[in-house]
Order: sequence, then C-alpha cells, then structure tokens
Amino acid sequence: MSPAHTASTIVDAPLDVVFAQLCDPARLGRWTLGSMDYQPSGVAGVHVGTSLFDGATSLVEIRPAPELGIIDYLVGSLEKRIPRVSIRLVAGPDWGLPDTSCIAAMTTWRAAFMTDERWARTRTTHELEVLLFKEQIETDWKAGR
Repeated sequence: MSPAHTASTIVDAPLDVVFAQLCDPARLGRWTLGSMDYQPSGVAGVHVGTSLFDGATSLVEIRPAPELGIIDYLVGSLEKRIPRVSIRLVAGPDWGLPDTSCIAAMTTWRAAFMTDERWARTRTTHELEVLLFKEQIETDWKAGR
C-alpha cells in the first residue's frame, strides 16, 4: 500500500475563512473522528482529543503556514510530535472556480507501526473527514458566522 494518502474537496467558502476554521482546535475537534473534542493539554499549542474508535487519547499541535496555504497537524506524545497530516488550500479562482471557494487537499502519511487494517481505516476516515469539514465550514459561512 501507498505510504501516503490524499483526500480532497472543493469548499464553497473563501480560502481565508476555510484556513482559519481548519486552524481552530475547537472546530478541528468537531470533524476529526480519531480525536474529537480537543482541549488544551497544558503544553502551549498542544491539544488533546479522544478517538471515537477506541476512546484513545490523541495529541495534536497545529502549525499553520498561511503564506503557503498549508496547515500541518503534528501528532504524537507531549515529548515528540511529527507532521502526520497536512492540509493544503488553493484559491478557487486559480482553478476556474468562484472567488468564494477553494480546494482543500488533506494528505496523511503512513507510520511504520500501522497495520494494513489501521491504514485502511485511516484512509477511509480521512475521506469522510474532508466531507465533514466541508459541510461544517460551508454551513457556518452561509449562516454568516
């Protein structure tokens, strides 16, 4: 199996709005099935969530690079986190889409410890997660939030 997987979608909201929401830990904890309900961990910039799959705790550090349209999500322990997931946003108009849209591509890398079953679950989950954040962001945008 491939060592990386990308799930993508078109989001009908401006890139800056999408970027801000994807960097917000409270919003992140609404669509990340493997780590819901993020809360501060006590370490600056690191948040802790709970997996809907097995109740395990997960830690994430969000590192946005707005000038590149990239958000890295570093996952691991309090002592060491690695960038396991990244989202790249590109402006809709660059691709012939409306001004108030963007393309979001979420890439995940497979860690050596992941079994084939776990990797398949991760890929499937991320296909769903892009749909979740798309709908949540579009709903908020249309409601004027």
